[in-house]
Amino acid sequence: CNPRFPWLANVTLYGCLFAGGDLVHQLIAQKEHMDWKHTRNVAIVAISFQGNFNYFWLRALERRFPGKSAGMVFRKLLLDQSFASPLATSVFYTGKMGSFHFIHMETLIVSCFLFQTGLMYWPFMQFLNFVLMPLYMRTAFMGCCAFLWATFLCFSRQNGDGTAGVAFAFIMDPRSFGVKTCYYIYFEYTVSQGQGH
Repeated sequence: CNPRFPWLANVTLYGCLFAGGDLVHQLIAQKEHMDWKHTRNVAIVAISFQGNFNYFWLRALERRFPGKSAGMVFRKLLLDQSFASPLATSVFYTGKMGSFHFIHMETLIVSCFLFQTGLMYWPFMQFLNFVLMPLYMRTAFMGCCAFLWATFLCFSRQNGDGTAGVAFAFIMDPRSFGVKTCYYIYFEYTVSQGQGH
């Protein structure tokens, strides 16, 4: 990223990579029925909130806990995983929904699975980020990591339940993937009950 224009370069790259994750998911899972509107919505959320949030969040962490000592890196990781990660995942889901009922159900059922799965991925990625990357490159590095994470999020949003096991099953056989997860079974039941009243 260009150190002369760190905000613009970081946020733009982050948004493009995040939207690229959705695009890759669609190319693998539903190449015949590409949903460009969905990719556009992912890009809007990634650029308008997530890229900006991460850019200023990482700078705030560095100001509060400067340096690369073990104690400072641990504090940054702890705050990042306990506050920023759940917030960013929730905004990804709620920022693309039209029904508040749907938002509520998805947040309650899937977010805990996503948080657990994220704990297998993001702490390691952020450790590398805090230790190896200069401050002006950290959002861009997160964007590269978010490319893979966004592919998983978009998969979980459309096909999965937020668990790594279902994602691995999808990777092994993406085109024939048709398992209805616990979340979707519960959601369909709730919607059918609501329509019955």
